[in-house]
Amino acid sequence: MKNRRIVLVSRPEGWATEANFRLEETVVTPPADGQFLVRNHWLSLDPYMRGRMDATKSYAKYVELGEVMTGGTVGEVVESRHPGFKAGEFVNGALGWQDYAVTDGAGVRKVDGSKAPLPYYLGVLGMPGVTAWVGLLEIAQPQPGETVVVSAASGAVGSVVGQIAKIKGCRAVGIAGGGEKCGYVTGELGFDACVDHRAGRLHEDLQAAAPKGIDVAFENVGGPVLDAELRLMNPFGRITICGLISQYNATEPYGIRNLRSVLTNRLRMQGFIVSDRMELWPRALADLVQWVADGKIKYRETVAHGLESAPKAFLGMLRGENFGKQLVKLT
Repeated sequence: MKNRRIVLVSRPEGWATEANFRLEETVVTPPADGQFLVRNHWLSLDPYMRGRMDATKSYAKYVELGEVMTGGTVGEVVESRHPGFKAGEFVNGALGWQDYAVTDGAGVRKVDGSKAPLPYYLGVLGMPGVTAWVGLLEIAQPQPGETVVVSAASGAVGSVVGQIAKIKGCRAVGIAGGGEKCGYVTGELGFDACVDHRAGRLHEDLQAAAPKGIDVAFENVGGPVLDAELRLMNPFGRITICGLISQYNATEPYGIRNLRSVLTNRLRMQGFIVSDRMELWPRALADLVQWVADGKIKYRETVAHGLESAPKAFLGMLRGENFGKQLVKLT
């Protein structure tokens, strides 16, 4: 069998481009003892992948030139020489931007397509959903009646954060790019308010949307958005740093202007990587499955078709062109 895969061929200088990737074809390697072969059906595209394109020290190893781009997938086991997995089962793992992958099962878990659509295991019932749960409930610990502000509120993580905040009795305020996304956030997702950061009135509009100040900021964007939140934080507020997508293609670092707020308001600001808290995943997934089943969490996907579409879809996601979770349907 032939395997198509997308490899990283050059490192971006500033904004990534399609020229940084190459689609190539190889022969599928049969699984050895203790391994199994997966036919990937769905590929997840996520902002963290931009950081893996740079040869810099981070919480995870960067992608080497010539290597397959890293990424989460859901696929079907088509051949197995592993005692824990058999042909016909569906699995979720970091198997990369490719049609087929051989794995020893490390970091791979079985998923049940009869309980939820397979793409959900890459979104609301996968890493993004658990990220929202851990970052909000475990780190920020919002209390009923508090105001929670989340940036990139129409995205895979932010959309879940705001809905969990509502479930927990908080005022949920989103920040998103454009009127259409803000309408989705307050309409379909049920946030109390949403601020369009492209409208040119970020501080004024955020102040109007959070008249009692901000108790919790769930940060996915950084840059001027984080600065605007810092100006409105209440004493002893909490800021969860999940992502800084506005900076991922920057050639110069952004200097935070309102850092003094951390001191004067005695704020707690904490970054986190959800894979550091694997012990929390069962609790998080149990809640998320129930909330989705009860209709308390709504979820949207943007789907590109075919492996060859992945680079363009990935770059579009970095520019904010997607609604909800960005996926690629491979089969």
